[in-house]
Amino acid sequence: MTAMLRWGILSTANIARAAVIPAIQAATNSEVAAVASRDAARAEAFARQLAIPRAYGSYAALLDDPQIDAVYIALPNSLHHEWTLQAVAAGKHVLCEKPLAMNAAQCLEMAAAAEAAGVMLMEAFMYRFHPQITTAQTLIQNGGIGELQHMHAAFTFRLTNPGNIRLQADLGGGALMDVGCYCVNVLRTFAGREPVEVQAHAAWHANGVDERMTGLLRFDGGLTGQFDCALTLARRETFLAAGTEATLELPRAYLPGIGDTIVRVRKSYSEESDQVIAGVDEYRLMVEHFAGCVHTGQAPRYSAREAACTMNVIEALYRSARTQGQPVAVLAC
Repeated sequence: MTAMLRWGILSTANIARAAVIPAIQAATNSEVAAVASRDAARAEAFARQLAIPRAYGSYAALLDDPQIDAVYIALPNSLHHEWTLQAVAAGKHVLCEKPLAMNAAQCLEMAAAAEAAGVMLMEAFMYRFHPQITTAQTLIQNGGIGELQHMHAAFTFRLTNPGNIRLQADLGGGALMDVGCYCVNVLRTFAGREPVEVQAHAAWHANGVDERMTGLLRFDGGLTGQFDCALTLARRETFLAAGTEATLELPRAYLPGIGDTIVRVRKSYSEESDQVIAGVDEYRLMVEHFAGCVHTGQAPRYSAREAACTMNVIEALYRSARTQGQPVAVLAC
């Protein structure tokens, strides 16, 4: 393998264009070698715009390219499972958009396939690579807010295009699968363990997807975590951890951009402090971490089996939301 990990991009989705491809091109250990679309003309135009050397008119053709080491999958949620399995069968390492799959069983099948093929597989939850998350975790673990007892996560925005794939049930749409998965993931991350029970209420779109959801996660030891997510509300992307001595807030928890961010600790309304975190591209940090793992053979910080744990919770939340908020036990992970 060359010193630079050679990436192929499956899909010309906007997340690839706006965030991940620029991150790969800026990374110290990676380069974008090819892009694929089901439309050859679209792939070629995309490649020209972003200075990508090769373009393919099918995903399979890109996977057949021996000069591709890894692929980034930016396809709709419902296609993650199929194309990850095809990619690992072709011997490619895979960075796949979140959520990794439609359910926990698919995640575990994908993880087993990658392990059998000897390739890396990681879910692209880029927010976890931002130093504000590490700073906040360290502060809480060191007793900076006292004993952590409750958390709240929110990720909402207003979707105005009725044809958007986020509103299509067959493509894995819905607020929980799109932005709510961040909330579930961050609550699990800061809890450091899995919830034992959940409850949820949802507002449903005519297409059958949840356009808004609120949920409660109950962990052992009395720790609780609430969240709300929506495709119909003004933009918010916050995380709050409440302890016995103080609260910790991340005002821009998931997509802070490349500007400076803050980790805020508040003991009272007259006593608060902000720790400034220097701006950084969290996508680039994720890409460099993954490429580094491929080159060294070290396992990624977050495994595909860990992604199955997030899906366990999401599946339980959907069961609760479809039964008017009845408590639902979370399967062991």
